[in-house]
Amino acid sequence: MNLFTAVNDAMDIAMEQDDEVIVFGEDVKFGGVFRCCIGLNEKYGDERVFNTPLCEQGIIGFGIGAAAAGAKPVAEIQFADYIHPAFDQIVNEAAKYRYRSGNEFNSGGLTIRTPYGAVGHGGLYHSQSPEAYFCHSAGIKVVVPRSPAQAKGLLLSSIFAPDPVLFMEPKWLYRTAVEEVMEGDYRIPLDSAEVIREGTDVTVIGWGAQLQVLTKAADEAKANHGISCEIIDLRTLSPWDEDTVIESVEKTGRCVVSHEAPLQGGFGAEIASTIQEKCFYHLQAPIKRVCGYDTPFPLAFEKFYVPDHLKNYDAIVNVVEESC
Repeated sequence: MNLFTAVNDAMDIAMEQDDEVIVFGEDVKFGGVFRCCIGLNEKYGDERVFNTPLCEQGIIGFGIGAAAAGAKPVAEIQFADYIHPAFDQIVNEAAKYRYRSGNEFNSGGLTIRTPYGAVGHGGLYHSQSPEAYFCHSAGIKVVVPRSPAQAKGLLLSSIFAPDPVLFMEPKWLYRTAVEEVMEGDYRIPLDSAEVIREGTDVTVIGWGAQLQVLTKAADEAKANHGISCEIIDLRTLSPWDEDTVIESVEKTGRCVVSHEAPLQGGFGAEIASTIQEKCFYHLQAPIKRVCGYDTPFPLAFEKFYVPDHLKNYDAIVNVVEESC
């Protein structure tokens, strides 16, 4: 199963289990631009799977109201690059609704799905990774899967979570990531990172599609220099699993953090700062961040912009060579 069919399967299972689950967004009635919703309208009808106007603010506003009324809305924003018109609804309404009402009302049933990241030809308006904007807002979870099996389990957990969730799907992996995926309903806990490869020399941290890049970089570092990398997939960025990261860095004494989003203000800075505060006496070298550049996402120069496996390989080798 590839990633988009895993996402589709998760929504199908959720809708079959609970009549309160509804799916809506731009073109989702016809399957959506990436076909993640294919077949759902035919199976569940127009009342539960329907198109919306091209208005991101309205999509999320409707989702908040539906969640407050007891539904479990799954709202699709067609590209993460276009989530910004809905920013106020997400951070000032969905994230704060329970708090501002003293827990009398909440929008905890809301799940917002959106594809993010580089795809090879998206240019500046179809390639961005805006996760850090939302990690700054208490009250909403931010979840990013790395693979089809992870996407299915994390999306099911998100749909039935008691809190609003922003579920960001790496569109580069929709069709390229293929693996065995369990049948039926299963849930992967939110708020929990996963050590996907144990190691002794360097802790390497990422999320989403970047895990494929980091795994390749770690393989080359092992083959060429004998460096043993411990690779961590955060999976949930807000709230993120500090304990797993700290335990790993205390063991390895070195850390590389990588994401596609720009360096300045990227979520990697939060991770690096926390490691510096809590693991200072265990560090043998400065923490390295390997990220996108602080420019608009370039179409012609995408290969130079993205933090590919070679940039991460260099960072892994350098952090070991610079050790005290």
